[in-house]
Amino acid sequence: MQRGISRSHGAAGGNEASILALLRRWFFARKPDAGFVLTDFPATLLQAKVFDEWLDARGEEIDAAVAGSGAPEPVVGHYRTLGLLHEEAPAR
Repeated sequence: MQRGISRSHGAAGGNEASILALLRRWFFARKPDAGFVLTDFPATLLQAKVFDEWLDARGEEIDAAVAGSGAPEPVVGHYRTLGLLHEEAPAR
């Protein structure tokens, strides 16, 4: 999945639509009790909000979001606001 999500060619809007279509097919085809880890998704605030809608539609929720270095601030802020973001304590 990561390779398909990370591609960045073509028009930005078209690329985002194809990413969402790919992930939507995967998400709704998987068994509801199957755990998962997504890498590099959601990469935009729109993707995060759409993902939240998918979770609501299936009556599911995520346990946590982990942001790596360089993660987009709007996405980080979204999951921080929801109380799902796990952040490392600053090094001493």
